[in-house]
Amino acid sequence: MPANHRSTGPAGPDPGPRPAVRLGIEYVLPLRWSADTGLAELTGYLRQLRRWVDVTVVDGSAPELFARHAAAWRGLVRHLPPDPALRGRNGKVLGVLTGVAAARHEHVVIADDDVRYDEAGLRAVHDLLDRVDLVRPQNHFDPLPWHAWWDTGRTLLNRAVAGDWPGTLAVRRSTFRAMGGYDPDVLFENLELVRTVRAYGGVTAAPAWLYVRRLPPSVAHFGGQRVRQAYDDLAQPVRLLAALAVLPAVAAALAARRPGLLLRAGVAAVAVAELGRRRGGGARVFPAHTALAAPGWLLERGICSWLALGRRLRGGVPYAGVRLRTAANPTRALRRRLAERRPAELRLWVEAGDLPVPARRPTHRLPG
Repeated sequence: MPANHRSTGPAGPDPGPRPAVRLGIEYVLPLRWSADTGLAELTGYLRQLRRWVDVTVVDGSAPELFARHAAAWRGLVRHLPPDPALRGRNGKVLGVLTGVAAARHEHVVIADDDVRYDEAGLRAVHDLLDRVDLVRPQNHFDPLPWHAWWDTGRTLLNRAVAGDWPGTLAVRRSTFRAMGGYDPDVLFENLELVRTVRAYGGVTAAPAWLYVRRLPPSVAHFGGQRVRQAYDDLAQPVRLLAALAVLPAVAAALAARRPGLLLRAGVAAVAVAELGRRRGGGARVFPAHTALAAPGWLLERGICSWLALGRRLRGGVPYAGVRLRTAANPTRALRRRLAERRPAELRLWVEAGDLPVPARRPTHRLPG
């Protein structure tokens, strides 16, 4: 990494006792805050994390906030700015690229600032990364205010048909760097990373039983996510077409004066969500009433998908002060880029350095 990437540790008081054996994991937290309302809570979580793993926070916050974080976390975690040599419109991806390049371990957990691992979750991820290149856990909200309850309808429907998209992934560092990282100009960065690993020939796993707690957003932040999350479906055409069909179907049922059709559709949505709730022992983290959120969430997604399509026609969706046009790249485009593998492209985002390039593996997934 460039010389200006300096750690704020190890100076300062020791934050507390550590267990005799720590996990060989680098925990990478990309951060870009505009306010410090959650600083005390996050600092407590980082103090707990440090007992189990090494932590790197890549902080793209404004200078005054960066300095405040450096003071709060001195001696607790390694605190870095994003690598200024990297270019891209998605600041979170630039933070991930910086953090993985600087990681001290082969196993790397990447997590948003609202994700809260416990020791058991970290150990499960660590064990899985001995066998696969990327792990996609499942998030659950705790606590569960009304808007988190509402969004859990999405989680359960996704779990019923495949797996939900969490705010955390875990990846092998050697695979990540050998494939050159991933595109920092897309909105749906987690899908982009998973697709890039698969295009490279890596093995991924999405265990339905691996739950990681997530803090709910504020109501205002939740509201601002509605259209942006619907925009993610532009990278998944089947899902997008299904979402776009919701409003015409509702209008047709109302025009035909057959509200019973809507009632039956709502019951079916709840039933599918209940399957997702029970999958992989999910009933222990998803309360029974969360399945009732599915019909409302489907209607919301039907509305927001049309709004997202309009944003696409106007040049993209606003995100963290920029406008992003591409939700995620198609797998075929990623395979083409990786197959060409010209040296300049290997250094496009993360310098591969002298790390060995792992042999390509057949693309497959472990059972969820």
